[in-house]
Amino acid sequence: MSRRTLAILAVIVLAIGVVAFSSLYTVHQTRQALVLQFGEPKRVVTVPGMHAKIPFIQEVIYIDRRILAYDAPAEEVIASDQKRLGVDAYLRYRILDPLRFFQTMQTEERGRQRLNTILTSSLRQVLGSVPLATLLTIERSKLMREATARTDELARDFGITVVDVRVKRADLPEANSQAIYARMKTEREREAREFRAQGAEISQRIRSRADREKTVLIAEAQKRAQITRGEGDGKAVKIFADAFGKDPDFFNFYRTMEAYRESLSGEDTTLVLSPDSEFFSFFRSLSGKLGSVPQAQ
Repeated sequence: MSRRTLAILAVIVLAIGVVAFSSLYTVHQTRQALVLQFGEPKRVVTVPGMHAKIPFIQEVIYIDRRILAYDAPAEEVIASDQKRLGVDAYLRYRILDPLRFFQTMQTEERGRQRLNTILTSSLRQVLGSVPLATLLTIERSKLMREATARTDELARDFGITVVDVRVKRADLPEANSQAIYARMKTEREREAREFRAQGAEISQRIRSRADREKTVLIAEAQKRAQITRGEGDGKAVKIFADAFGKDPDFFNFYRTMEAYRESLSGEDTTLVLSPDSEFFSFFRSLSGKLGSVPQAQ
């Protein structure tokens, strides 16, 4: 076989290989394929594996079939109480109808741009219907479900289904934040002053009640002490009277000795009395008794 013949065969084999290579394409399990003929969609291939197409006439574009995430840029939203919010949100979506998506969007980049518009509109409708305080309560989850439903309803016209919508952050503008902070600070200070005034009033009432109870308790205690002291004095008088009745001489002697002890207990005590004073009656009687005692030999 001549070299020319071999060259022709090689060219034919190469052409067949190029045609065969151009006729086959592979669909990965994470993708779905859209076959186009002269720019017009012919069929959608969702089954993974190797497939055939008309070479040089048909082309294949691949569209992701997984759940995708789109992080939207922050947008300003006005709540129902006229509070401005900088909302940073994201959504997760999936291309459900590749043909519809291609007919309306052409590319995934244009699809993300349209999703951003739909998401912003839905958030403004949902968040604009409630006051700012609602976003700080458990109602936030309900609002996110409503935003997801609205976004999904609008996105389905473009072959997209929205799985979830979430708000990562919802911040006030800096000027509003400062104003709200100042107002909250003023409100907290006012509440603190009210609490202090209420506490002082309660403290004064407690202190007044305690002082009143203290006065009553002291008065009652003094009353009981006086009664007890009177009863004790009465019993003491009775005891002394009984003792006096049993031995008057001894009682007089004891009382006189008590008077001597009390009068002469001081170191610098001086008494100026008459010698025949009753105060010295026991001394005189004692001296008389001593004079009658016989003297020791």
